[in-house]
Amino acid sequence: MIIVKKKRPIPSPVLDTYWKFAAERQEIFFNRIENRSVLTSDPILLKHKFTNAYRASDRVSQYLIKEVIYKGDTSSDELLFRLLLFKIFNKIDTWTLLSHELGELSWQDYSFKKYNEILHVAMNAGEKIYSGAYIMASGKSRFGYERKHENHLQLIEFMIRDGLSQKLSDCSTLEEVYKLLLSYPSLGNFLAYQFTIDINYSNLINFSEQDFVMPGPGARDGIRKCFISLGEYSEADTIRYVTDMQNREFERLEINFKDLFGRPLQLIDCQNLFCETDKYARVAHPEVAGISERTRIKQVYSKNVGQIDYFYPEKWNINSNIKRFMAARKIEGQLESVVVV
Repeated sequence: MIIVKKKRPIPSPVLDTYWKFAAERQEIFFNRIENRSVLTSDPILLKHKFTNAYRASDRVSQYLIKEVIYKGDTSSDELLFRLLLFKIFNKIDTWTLLSHELGELSWQDYSFKKYNEILHVAMNAGEKIYSGAYIMASGKSRFGYERKHENHLQLIEFMIRDGLSQKLSDCSTLEEVYKLLLSYPSLGNFLAYQFTIDINYSNLINFSEQDFVMPGPGARDGIRKCFISLGEYSEADTIRYVTDMQNREFERLEINFKDLFGRPLQLIDCQNLFCETDKYARVAHPEVAGISERTRIKQVYSKNVGQIDYFYPEKWNINSNIKRFMAARKIEGQLESVVVV
């Protein structure tokens, strides 16, 4: 058998920045946990808002895992309903609003009329019910309502009644889950992959985050900046390529990377890091153009003070490592003052 190796990607100087950014952003993560007064000396990270190196450490992901997935009825339809309801809006304030008005949110007691009325009132009062992290298609062509949230409530109903929870359990790979979600209205490539990762935090499915990756628009921009040429690699191949070589790269650059309590960067994390590097490079490497040719970082850093108690999917087997980390530094019970972003 003849093994033909693909021509590898050729890195640009921005790839070094990619690894340095990942390490410094993770350093900030641990500095916050340890209540350090100085989080970073990096002027770009001090001024602008960036996500964590690990997707599951971000504030919204943490809320989803702790307050939505691991609280409430664990039956498949109920768990899936909560997951979809939260992710459609992807905004903690919207979830807490519905919870305050309706009590425990459940598929069994779901009423389109009640949910719709609450969201109508909030919108008429000038409140934003959707996160600005991404934009979903309205779904009007499929469900016919004028307001986006009405179509999205109908989408949730349709997905549950379509037996999605059983279809998910029948999937044999993470890519199958992605393709299944992609078949539903309003979910394009990017959102179908993001929803796939979020559902995989739960026990509805159980796949490795190393199984499949789908580059988003921001990641494609970052990849373009980090590599002069991709050789014979696709963008997805390139994400896997950098994920596989993370230890060698940190060693090459003499970077002491602090992983997530024993968990290395996964495909989804490296995908997100390309997106964040794209933004970071707009200031650090203004001479390097991406696909979108954006030149400014829109989001400015602001403190979001709130209680933090990091918790990850139990199947990752790292939560006990967190407890040991806290105990070793005697910071257990001091987390209410930690800043969360």
